[in-house]
Amino acid sequence: MLRIEGVTKAYPGVVANSDVSFSIAPGEVHALLGENGAGKSTLVKMIYGLVKPDSGSMRFRGATYAPAQPSAARALGVAMVFQHFSLFEALNVAENVALGMENPPPMAELASRIRQVSEEYGLPLDPGRMVGDLSAGERQRVEIVRCLLQDPKLLIMDEPTSVLTPQEVGILFRTLRQLSAEGTAILYISHKLEEIRALCDGATILRRGKVVGTCTPREVSAREMAEMMVGQTLTPPERAPRRDWGDAVPALQVKALSVASPIPFGTSLKEIGFDVGRGEILGIAGVAGNGQDELLLALSGELRTAPGMVVAAGVPLGAAGPNERRRAGFVAAPEDRLGHAAAPDMSLVENAFLSGAIRKRLTRKGFIDRAATRAFAEQIVKDYDVRTPGTWVAARALSGGNLQKFVVGRELSQDPQIILINQPTWGVDAAAAAAIRQAILDRAESGAAVVVISQDLDELLEIADSFAVLNEGRLTVPRPVQGLSVDEIGLMMGGAHGAEAAHA
Repeated sequence: MLRIEGVTKAYPGVVANSDVSFSIAPGEVHALLGENGAGKSTLVKMIYGLVKPDSGSMRFRGATYAPAQPSAARALGVAMVFQHFSLFEALNVAENVALGMENPPPMAELASRIRQVSEEYGLPLDPGRMVGDLSAGERQRVEIVRCLLQDPKLLIMDEPTSVLTPQEVGILFRTLRQLSAEGTAILYISHKLEEIRALCDGATILRRGKVVGTCTPREVSAREMAEMMVGQTLTPPERAPRRDWGDAVPALQVKALSVASPIPFGTSLKEIGFDVGRGEILGIAGVAGNGQDELLLALSGELRTAPGMVVAAGVPLGAAGPNERRRAGFVAAPEDRLGHAAAPDMSLVENAFLSGAIRKRLTRKGFIDRAATRAFAEQIVKDYDVRTPGTWVAARALSGGNLQKFVVGRELSQDPQIILINQPTWGVDAAAAAAIRQAILDRAESGAAVVVISQDLDELLEIADSFAVLNEGRLTVPRPVQGLSVDEIGLMMGGAHGAEAAHA
């Protein structure tokens, strides 16, 4: 179906792909694996017509293939579902699908086709529903159905399960297997290696822009694949037994937290309450769009609440802003790393200053201490293995995973007492994820109270002491992680057990 031979693409200061060759057969589900910055994104952008290779060749269905733009790729039968949804929330499903088509049919005909195709592939959709009212899983269905209406011969999927419950992952995999049985080739990018083992027929592994190996995923372990990606032995995170700090009051108390969402089509928070002690990690799961962003805003001080709703070591801080909370020991890493956690066009040095100025004392008599700020940024890059030419580069120049390492490292390097992180390892490779989780565990061991919001259930089960689920702005009563099953958690994330847990 697709053959790539000797493809190379270089940018100033970095070779993104170097002499890459691999092929995908009709009906094959083929994984593209690699660390952050290994060159996966650049490679699929060349296949989809977003980037032109410097050298090498591609053949698609036996013919020379060199799409000048995505529309040319789509016309030949190549479709792509991106990691970040490209949907307009204020439009309905049919209108969003029409925007992604070169020559959309009349809306009534398109709505009928959407119903037919979505039901045929087990992804039922109502063409008239507003996208802003859909769950993350339903939004992904819109993206997939939009691709399926093009009758694709090759479907590229980038981190497709990062916003899905375990049950929704099962539905997606059934759909992909059906497409595969019909002869559609699927190029699948994911850092979730157990999913790769369950779904994919073959895998190509990239490291620093080069192909370093291939494998049949179901014949090797997830650990073996991860070690092929990073070229070294992986050490799983280790946790020391939790100690009793003997505090009279919890480090963080949240009491009946209710606040309207400031985000269009967002989810308001309703009567949320929990305590987190020093050295404790509270894991909060939930499907995207159930109030995670709003909860981080309210805890970090970007969204003000009544004074008594957020209490740190007995001191009411609900009405305090972000700077006052940072002085009190709070640090926060939001999910949106490019735009919210980091300013895209500012350098890493400038981004280090933005949140580190108070706790790292990066000002002197009202002026920025440039030497101290630069040293802080360089220390983050060193400690968290951020792959970058230097701290002078703009945040947007980093790969998503490397920017994630920088943002999390910036917050954890400020000697925090209370850590708030939404999606700490989103889009990072196995080695980086293990390093970030270990850094969180180390901070908890040193006495920090930690709230981790994540859609990665394995991550929460690995590092959290207690566990709760956020659903439609309500939080279940936190429970000890020990004894919880992934199936039980998945049902809670989908809305089951919510009422019972709330009254437990």
